[in-house]
Amino acid sequence: MRFEFGPFQLDEPGRVLRLAQREVPLQPRVFDLLVYLVRSRARVVSKDELLDALWPGVTVTDNSLQRAVSTLRGALREGGMEDVIRSFPRNGYRFLVDEKPGEAERPAVEAPEDIEAARKAVADRRWNDTVALYERLDKAGTLSGKDLDGWALALQCSGKPSDAIPLYVRAAAAHTQAGSSDLAAASAIALSVIHLERGEAALANGWIARAQDLITAIPGSPMAGQIPWMQARIALFEGDLGRGLELAQAAYDLGRERGDVRTESLGLMYRGFFKLSIGDTSGGLADQDHAAALALSSRVDPVTGGTLYCNILWACRTFGDWARASQWTLGYRQFCSDSGMQFSGSCQLHRAEVLGVHGSLHDGLAHINDSLSRLSDDAPWAVGDAYRVLGDIQAAIGDTDAARAAYEKSYALGWNPEPGHAMLLLELGEPEAAYAALERSLIGQNWWILQRQGMLLAHLALVAAHAGRYEKAQALIDDLAGKQDRWPMPSIRALTNEAAAILARKRGGGDEALRRLHLARQLWTSVDSRFNAAKLRLQIADLQFELGDKSGAATEIRAALAAADELDSEKLRRQCSALQARLA
Repeated sequence: MRFEFGPFQLDEPGRVLRLAQREVPLQPRVFDLLVYLVRSRARVVSKDELLDALWPGVTVTDNSLQRAVSTLRGALREGGMEDVIRSFPRNGYRFLVDEKPGEAERPAVEAPEDIEAARKAVADRRWNDTVALYERLDKAGTLSGKDLDGWALALQCSGKPSDAIPLYVRAAAAHTQAGSSDLAAASAIALSVIHLERGEAALANGWIARAQDLITAIPGSPMAGQIPWMQARIALFEGDLGRGLELAQAAYDLGRERGDVRTESLGLMYRGFFKLSIGDTSGGLADQDHAAALALSSRVDPVTGGTLYCNILWACRTFGDWARASQWTLGYRQFCSDSGMQFSGSCQLHRAEVLGVHGSLHDGLAHINDSLSRLSDDAPWAVGDAYRVLGDIQAAIGDTDAARAAYEKSYALGWNPEPGHAMLLLELGEPEAAYAALERSLIGQNWWILQRQGMLLAHLALVAAHAGRYEKAQALIDDLAGKQDRWPMPSIRALTNEAAAILARKRGGGDEALRRLHLARQLWTSVDSRFNAAKLRLQIADLQFELGDKSGAATEIRAALAAADELDSEKLRRQCSALQARLA
């Protein structure tokens, strides 16, 4: 027997329950319970009958049956269908669902062997095998809507989302023709997601409107919560943060109300994203971490998991929250391994910046080049940000010309290359140009500027101190220090301590300046930013030499030189050599 209800497909011969082409794991006895209730769906099945059928020859209590029913409802809740198992007090249970065309019991006729192989490849998350099998099948005949969805999903998971677009279009048409509006809506939502990632907001809006039309006549549709979630993403793309927050909250509420973990986690993740943008840092971080943990503990599908991880890593990067970024990057690598997913261009971009901050410069360079080769297909809007990260890595390596070219490319693509570009100008002896560039970068109210504001302001304080704008630097330091709830990241505190050290040194407070530099170095070390920590060691050595502590200065230089060799940074080596020459 094969039977479909809502977004689920029950395959008795294969002993598999699937949700949107993903296998839902069930204990053997819970699977048998579902099959028995589905086969007997025309009537209420007594508890005694179920006990005899499921535990033949074994004496068990009603509690065993209740636990099995509860477990089954929990599994069906993933697709918003937990209510199909109805309790009838003092009588028993019944599987009760309104059948639609295509949802009635099918004869136990074997599907063609290659179709079954393709479907099994989807269930096993063997994405490359899935693509190859469906490509061959498509030449031989017409695929069903669900098969087209499975093929498209495999392309997404193998890093080719644009290739999935025509398949989801065909799937939406096939589902509509078959009267499966929920499944057609799911295909339309997938199209909206891919088009928005490509920066095609008009197409994303069009497909989400189509999905909304499809589910209008379906009370309690499991796709209902996905609509406000995607509308929230579109609002974010368009810069309407207030509306985006309302829509993310609506998606989260719908997910909670219907026991739909996928929608609940996505709504929660984007609610956190919007909170971070409007200044509620603690609330935003808590929402995002909760969303990721909720989704992972519920075994969400690969695309949803990828969306959640990508979102949280964007937020970590824009906030300069490098410790958290590192932790979630490791988690995402494991998720990709478990689900058979390929790293997307955006994923490689996240990884490249984390590697660069930690000092794995040449690994970061390889990742960012790989990212640039992929982003034009899956997220072309982020190409400018990739060039910004490329500039940061080249600057850290010491290739000034390559860094400048990358920053200029980032700016030409409409992205903000700060603060890295400003710091390069500062190193080249242009503090006023660096200050002006950072001030310009703070103009605007889009999400990227609002989330990155703390990092931009902290760098502005540092550049202002170097440029002799001491009152401005002190005002910025005081402002950031007074908003530690909003900007608690060690990277921001490290930068403000470095700026404060310059001011203390200007006032003749050498000991205070030394204390601030040591604190800044410790903060960078706490997030494993070896490159920034090594730079601080050189500043400490310079000040110690000035204060007459040659031994201390030599110790710091040796530590910085060891880091330069480990990181393979020619820039750090040159700076170490210059200080050693002074010391000699």
